[in-house]
Amino acid sequence: MKEDRAVFEAALQAQRSGRAAALATVIETQGSVPRQAGSKMLVWPDGSIVGTVGGGEMEALVIREAQAALRDGQTRTLSYNLSDLASGDPGVCGGTAHLFIEPLLPPPTLLVIGIGHVGRALAELAKWMEFRVIVADDRPGYATPEQVPDMDGYSAAPPAELAQQVEITRWTYIAAVTRGILVDEKLIPALLATEAPYIGLIGSRRRWALTVEKLAGQGVSREALARIHAPIGLELQAETPKEIALSIMAEILMVMRGGSGEPMQWMAPPGKSSADT
Repeated sequence: MKEDRAVFEAALQAQRSGRAAALATVIETQGSVPRQAGSKMLVWPDGSIVGTVGGGEMEALVIREAQAALRDGQTRTLSYNLSDLASGDPGVCGGTAHLFIEPLLPPPTLLVIGIGHVGRALAELAKWMEFRVIVADDRPGYATPEQVPDMDGYSAAPPAELAQQVEITRWTYIAAVTRGILVDEKLIPALLATEAPYIGLIGSRRRWALTVEKLAGQGVSREALARIHAPIGLELQAETPKEIALSIMAEILMVMRGGSGEPMQWMAPPGKSSADT
């Protein structure tokens, strides 16, 4: 059906663009209902929809449940009686509708800011790890398909404006591998205003300490600055751009999966080999 095609195309576009959405499907009905089993509706985080599961109060309830599913990432199976408004039913058709709501969460996105040697290596590694990757650099000719092919987005926005020109959501991980404090002091306040779950900044401890003092002097709270992972990455004694990229992606994966970053090595008790366990 044309309506189903519109729902599927919107869902596909959501995945490609890194947007979240929830798919509501009528899975079973009894009696008289506005839509039959198989009817679908896509719900965006703001409550706007593609398709319909019947309209009216029932659809409004489904939209609210879909938005809740996007917040907690959990599927839902819902049942609605459509018999008696006085009893609180969302309709009077006389039947019952059962629906399944599935949050379609986007793949994680990595925003790489600063496309020098490390930035390029990081973007390529993240792409290999099946992240959506957006590269950004305010210097002309750096964040381009010619410099870093096959990325999902490119931006040359100034540091202070980057968060307005690139959509940053709670599925966007940010690695700022920038060229110095003059960039960082414009960039960091804008990034802190987003809901990104990870913001990492390259540089030495001294560079970060100086950046903190500058930003604190401009009114940025130290509690907010504590969100920044700086220096970025796990301590691997990395030296080359590819090694540094690995340490950064290791930290991002740790944050994303809730890992500890500790070695997984296990020592068998004395007198017992690991093969005995």
